[in-house]
Amino acid sequence: MSREDVSGTLNEELERLAAERKARAIAVAVHDLETDLRFSFQGDRWFHAASTIKVAVLLALFRAADEGRLQLNDSLHVRNRFFSAAGGTVFHVSPDRDATPELYQSVGRTAKISALAHAMISGSSNLATNLLLEFVGVEYAGTVLREAQVHGVELRRGVEDHAAHEQGINNEATADGLVCLLSAIRGDFLTNESKQKVIQILLEQRFNSMIPAGLPPHAIVAHKTGEISTACHDIGIVYLPEREPYIAAILTEFDSVQEGRRETVAAISGAIYASLQGTGLKSNET
Repeated sequence: MSREDVSGTLNEELERLAAERKARAIAVAVHDLETDLRFSFQGDRWFHAASTIKVAVLLALFRAADEGRLQLNDSLHVRNRFFSAAGGTVFHVSPDRDATPELYQSVGRTAKISALAHAMISGSSNLATNLLLEFVGVEYAGTVLREAQVHGVELRRGVEDHAAHEQGINNEATADGLVCLLSAIRGDFLTNESKQKVIQILLEQRFNSMIPAGLPPHAIVAHKTGEISTACHDIGIVYLPEREPYIAAILTEFDSVQEGRRETVAAISGAIYASLQGTGLKSNET
């Protein structure tokens, strides 16, 4: 099957799923490292990034470590008090909305940066995210994205900053941009040691009902989910023993009351896998 056939088939399947599952929008980007096939379906459409933006914070954190700005074994004071990107008003994050509520027991004490990085990704901790982002700085994180030549990812604020949200200051991303972000992690932007640590953290993701759920059991996925009221995303590097990995970003937007959103992302993941398995392409073929 040619690249054109793969792209055409996958386009049709995504359009069918979008209509069938009543999605407001679906965007998908894929880079297959086995064949160098690049696929983009609405890949330049901007979405609220939700927790996928935490991967950008992770990249900035390990870049800072590589530059000697911090040591991963350093400790940070854990507090639940942050300053809004809109005017600097104080806000707090809620343990009820955090997938790692146990971290709140450390408020008033310290936690290692490395432990916070794991909590930010594997448990999607909002508290850990804001502590790390405030430590490295939004401006520095943006500089790292530019230096990594990541376009299509805008990191503007911490999470649960409702005052900023009301003023339209949000973290946003495109599917193309998030594939670019994962490519930067997998490439040579970080030292080899940092790269391996970042990928290991992504492999320890606890929420596996989206991209991994659409794949065969022998697939291993280094990924990060993101969900808010209308957004349901998953981005990841898919490792399969029989081939080189591929990178995929699946971004969706639904009505807030719509059910089956994660199942839709899983179905898209399955469609991507089936399409790539059917290519029969080698990297030097047209």
